[in-house]
Amino acid sequence: MTDDGRTEYGDENQPTHEDRQGSGTQPAREPEPQPQPRSVPERRPLAVPDLSLVVLIGATGSGKSTFAARHFRPTEVLSSDFCRGLVSDDENDQSASGDAFDVLHFIAAKRLAAGRLTVVDATNVQSEARAQLVRLAREHDVLPVAIVLDVPEQVCAARNAARADRAGLPRRVIQRHQRELRRSLRHLEREGFRKVHVLRGQEEVESAEVVTERRFNDLRHLTGPFDIIGDIHGCRSELETLLGRLGYELVRDALGRTVDAVHPEGRTAVFVGDLVDRGPDSPGVLRLVMGMVGAGRALCVPGNHENKLGRYLKGRKVQHTHGLAETIEQLDKEDADFRAEVGEFIHGLVSHYVLDGGGLVVCHAGLPEKYHGRTSGRVRSFALYGDTTGETDEFGLPVRYPWAEDYRGRAAVVYGHTPTPRAGWLNNTLCLDTGCVFGGAMTALRWPEHEMVDVPAERVWYEPTKPLATEAPGGADGRPLDLNDVAGRRIVETRYMGRLAVKEENAAAALEVMSRFAIDPRLLPYLPPTMAPCATSAEEGYLEHPAEAFAGYRADGVREVVCEEKHMGSRAVVLVCRDETVAEELPPRSQGGGGTPIGVPKGASGALYTRTGRPFFDDPETTERILRRVRDCAEEAGLWAELETDWLLLDAELMPWSLKATGLLRKQYAAVGAASGAVFPGVLGALEAAAARGVEVSPLLTRQRDRAADAAAFTEAYRRYCWRVGTDPADGAGASGASGASGASGASGASDAEAAPDAPNTAQASGGSDRFAGLGELDGVRLAPFQILAVQGRSLAGLAHTDQLALIDRLIAAEAAVAGRDGARAEDSTDRPGLLATTRRIVVDTEDEASVAAGIAWWLDLTAGGGEGMVVKPVQALIRQGDGRLVQPGVKCRGREYLRIIYGPEYTRPENLKRLRVRHLGHKRSLALREYALGLEALDRLADGEPLWRVHEAVFAVLALESEPVDPRL
Repeated sequence: MTDDGRTEYGDENQPTHEDRQGSGTQPAREPEPQPQPRSVPERRPLAVPDLSLVVLIGATGSGKSTFAARHFRPTEVLSSDFCRGLVSDDENDQSASGDAFDVLHFIAAKRLAAGRLTVVDATNVQSEARAQLVRLAREHDVLPVAIVLDVPEQVCAARNAARADRAGLPRRVIQRHQRELRRSLRHLEREGFRKVHVLRGQEEVESAEVVTERRFNDLRHLTGPFDIIGDIHGCRSELETLLGRLGYELVRDALGRTVDAVHPEGRTAVFVGDLVDRGPDSPGVLRLVMGMVGAGRALCVPGNHENKLGRYLKGRKVQHTHGLAETIEQLDKEDADFRAEVGEFIHGLVSHYVLDGGGLVVCHAGLPEKYHGRTSGRVRSFALYGDTTGETDEFGLPVRYPWAEDYRGRAAVVYGHTPTPRAGWLNNTLCLDTGCVFGGAMTALRWPEHEMVDVPAERVWYEPTKPLATEAPGGADGRPLDLNDVAGRRIVETRYMGRLAVKEENAAAALEVMSRFAIDPRLLPYLPPTMAPCATSAEEGYLEHPAEAFAGYRADGVREVVCEEKHMGSRAVVLVCRDETVAEELPPRSQGGGGTPIGVPKGASGALYTRTGRPFFDDPETTERILRRVRDCAEEAGLWAELETDWLLLDAELMPWSLKATGLLRKQYAAVGAASGAVFPGVLGALEAAAARGVEVSPLLTRQRDRAADAAAFTEAYRRYCWRVGTDPADGAGASGASGASGASGASGASDAEAAPDAPNTAQASGGSDRFAGLGELDGVRLAPFQILAVQGRSLAGLAHTDQLALIDRLIAAEAAVAGRDGARAEDSTDRPGLLATTRRIVVDTEDEASVAAGIAWWLDLTAGGGEGMVVKPVQALIRQGDGRLVQPGVKCRGREYLRIIYGPEYTRPENLKRLRVRHLGHKRSLALREYALGLEALDRLADGEPLWRVHEAVFAVLALESEPVDPRL
């Protein structure tokens, strides 16, 4: 293959440039010629690559526009006349040609960048005009194709005369175009056109048929499964062992040489190049790989070593370095036919392949997204050699440019070329060269399973110039995120709600929080979405009531729902690893079954953070104590083995509310309680004294007594969320407290008070003087997990909520045994609760009146005893309505007294309830569903092993949507 990419589409005999002459003569006289049937000209195929810039060339009136309309889609054709009309309202205004071609070139560039076939309909008879188009094609790494319409002058003149807008066109214009066309014909290939089709005369134009041909690198229709094998470098024995590990059966010839390998399940091997040099048996490797490729059981891309060997076999002068001398010596022992076959094989290799619907790209040295599926010398060079910084290291070798750090493509790029001790994913790229020839290993990737299989080298076959790099290009410490990943208006593709938009102003607000206050993004794979309340109740004295929640789900076709108590705490996400060693070895931004995009900093075994991504505790040791308890309970319950994972991602509530919302309580709730406690006794005393003196103040006294009772109820309501924690004293009346929302399938909303206008400032929310700097004991701290969101390689968001809670019950039940092993006193197990708290629940059949009544009674008992309320969720997760829209994953139904905290002490008065019942829930419900879909998308991307930036894109979008204007009381 030539470096200019010409043979990426195969060779084609180009038409000659000579005029075709008719043969034979007619008789001098023929009295009555008989009509003859008109012969249908044989169709002439014109091969056009499916991604190319097609340039139509011909004089005015040659029929280019008609030809383009016949053979290409209207959106593929860019007409200079049309662009001239765009800028001047007159397609024949030649003074506007400069601007018109600026517009044409701009649109063509946008189409080529998007990977769209583009056709330029203009005369293009001048070399300067064609040069701009060839340059444009090269800039976008596509092949320029010329289609020349060379028709007689009189035909062009007749066509122009038939057009009212060109009837007066001087004949000399057509003649000039014809002369320029004739001068151009024999230079088109030298100008850079990779295909040239010349159609002479009307008959050839009429008989032409454009045939779109697939690029050789476009194998998107092949979906695998594949086994992608890294650099081999002549290590035939290790290759045979690896193929055996992958399940292939080796085929040998009469001499016992391996010439093929067959997988019983029809899998296809894909070799990333560098088959030869340095190792002991390059001919044996070539014989095996060529046999597999020839039999259709393998694909192969060239490496830089094959490229050099191919040039040597063609007789070109190359340096016999980097192992080529050994390969030449080994090939000299083979016959000439084999060497010729090797040369032909190397010559036919394609620079890279796009596979599996565009989701997989295989090349030798890596490939940025803009080059995927493109064809040019630049693309081929990058695929073979990669890129360098222009510097050299201490060993005199070029420093590789870390292209993988900047990669943001959706397609996984699997490559080799740069030896690394261990294959690891970086931003959806994977280097499979693990230095077998240098004594490392030979590694393969099973696709789409994302499983790594490797075999160790039998020995060091070639001493490396320098030690193997500690990481693939970019390294594990490379930049994981970029501002461009989140800045500005964003469109996030989700699997459950399609394309979701994030406004620029919302993204800016989220960036402020995420960059200044949130934990390390590597520890932040998920943020819980908000949750809408149930429909407004018409029940006397109630703003929210379970009857509306049950009726809403019944209308959506959901029969079984589970009612879970809302805990008196703050929403928490818990990432816990099986042990600290696992945490330290989790490969950052790794992919598939071997890891996750999470990279835990050294010394941490997970994370415990709020629903806005902030750490709950400044003291890492406090976090570690909680994580240690959860980890030990998971071990005791057997969840690690059962779920086949080394980490768990839990959705939970952390209690008391005061752990996070001290500032809010002091500034807002406690202030109201203190003011009412100071004012009402004096007011009531004065009114009662006036009444005793016979003054008629009964209505006013009654009203003030009711107001005092409401204020007392308000104080009692928020005080339920405050209790002493650890060894630090509580701060008076409600020194801390707030209520989170125990969400539904990862769809719980923010704690209601957290969303209030006077939410605590940042210092208080993430560790100011009002918060416990560190808890010497966990006494009083309660963690109520209610869902396992994800485990290694799997999202569990689709698991039924009853099954989720069953797993959580086992986790909680195991705490007694864990506490006993930790040396807890006997009285601790009876007098004090453990760290983990149970989530009480009841299942309700929305179509059974008795079951609905039982659910309402359960809620009334729960809230009468001071409970916050409940969350109602469909038992089965991920429910859709009949029209395909997602059903709300959960609605909160808050208790009558708890809502005093949200709406104020006197909200239950009839006149206030009447006004408050006018609630606009549409935006809140929409927001809840959008955030829910984004949360699910983050979990799916996490489970699929996608790179950190892809997971973070959805996580960041959840936080951004939280800044949308919505009634905070909802």
